[in-house]
Amino acid sequence: MSYWAVARLEPRREQLALRCLGLAGYETYFPRLREHRISHGRKIEIRPPLFPGYCFLTIEAQWYAARWSIGVIGLIMDGVRPARVADQIIDDLRKRERNGLIELPKRPGPKPGDQVRILQGPFAGQLGLYAGMRAHEMLACDLTSGCRCCWRCSADSSVSSSQGMP
Repeated sequence: MSYWAVARLEPRREQLALRCLGLAGYETYFPRLREHRISHGRKIEIRPPLFPGYCFLTIEAQWYAARWSIGVIGLIMDGVRPARVADQIIDDLRKRERNGLIELPKRPGPKPGDQVRILQGPFAGQLGLYAGMRAHEMLACDLTSGCRCCWRCSADSSVSSSQGMP
């Protein structure tokens, strides 16, 4: 009886690993996301993997060939054999696909004017009003204490402050 397992793949060699596993007779499943980004002023669609560095494969009898396949680092093990992934998990992932790509629901974020609590930094515990967010920033808010400050956490985790909203 066959079952689903998980293989860990070499970075940036996922397609090679999937091809080699397919040639070795394994059915593979490599779910991808549909994401929209803006690049150079244009909206583009990118298709990153849902689980970077991992793929699902069916194991029928022998799993050693999958373990030593080109592009495969190893299998996720449960003791001495590959860990089983429930068929229901694979079915649920496939049900979310639209035209071969998974579209995750957008998480509702705060809207400008919503009340927020600052969790870290020098203003931790203070209440503020959410003022907006840029692509390279984590948070910008107006403090309700009367002064209008903008605290930014950039992608490199450095914190800076400026008076007034830019």
